[in-house]
Amino acid sequence: MQKRELGNTGMHITPVGFGSWAIGGDNWQFGWGAQDDGDAIAAIERAVELGINWIDTAAVYGLGHSEELVGKAVAGLKLKPYIFTKCSMVWNDRRQVGYSLKADSIRRECEASLKRLNADAIDLYQIHWPNPDADIEEGWQEMARLKEEGLVRHIGVSNFSVDQLRRIIPIAPVATLQPPYSMLRPAIEQTLLPFCLERNIGVLVYSPMLSGMLSGSMTQERAANFSANDWRRNNKEFQEPRLSANLELVELLKRIGAPHGCSAGEVAIAWTLRHPAVTGAIVGGRNAAQVEGVVGAAEFRLSDEEIGVIERFIDGMPK
Repeated sequence: MQKRELGNTGMHITPVGFGSWAIGGDNWQFGWGAQDDGDAIAAIERAVELGINWIDTAAVYGLGHSEELVGKAVAGLKLKPYIFTKCSMVWNDRRQVGYSLKADSIRRECEASLKRLNADAIDLYQIHWPNPDADIEEGWQEMARLKEEGLVRHIGVSNFSVDQLRRIIPIAPVATLQPPYSMLRPAIEQTLLPFCLERNIGVLVYSPMLSGMLSGSMTQERAANFSANDWRRNNKEFQEPRLSANLELVELLKRIGAPHGCSAGEVAIAWTLRHPAVTGAIVGGRNAAQVEGVVGAAEFRLSDEEIGVIERFIDGMPK
């Protein structure tokens, strides 16, 4: 599988990375429903076997459980993938999630993540959300200290705006940005992606299939029967009238992908990878079969004609 250099980190990563949000399980505020731990570990092992060389997780996914699973999965691998994780979303004894960018909180999170991952250093450590906004400078200063001390190798951010990036860059260079991006969420093309491209900030996009909506396996019945602990129950993209329009888009993606042997999800992921500012796309997998169904996006390239067909269809969708 081809690789791309991630900003100025010196790391060369595959265009598709393994996303670990969903494998965190269902016993927390932003869970995706029940998850079998054995399936999760098998998904990670299969991803690496197929050539994917980086895993993105976060402390808050499953309130530490996702990191623990990643640590277990990579422990038995001969070829170790890069491990990227995130901080700033914290929880209390009642499993209530909050936010902190205080220096002491970020350090505690880093130490806890290293223990769960069974790692000496984190390849890429990212601020998950810029909340509270007033504390992003303090948080970034601590991230820079962690890098200087060797606890993390590179530092980046997630969900930051251009203005927030401008505020922290004078403190320490930003290696990477992780924003949401999909053909149904293209807003970052206006300012954020050009800003990163100009400054050689590596971009790792998340939700390229819009949390499974564009995967090709979503149906009206499935969306109507999400478990009570699946956060997507309250997402407007999985409710009418958006749901029907989105599923029509999926049918188009299936038709485009079919001659190439690609799924709708692989077409959706490839669409994000077409942008020159995007280094890699984070793609979740809850079992090995799901990983096998999306890995083809790493090599697939949409033609200009196919991109035009998709964009014309989206322009005609209800806003």
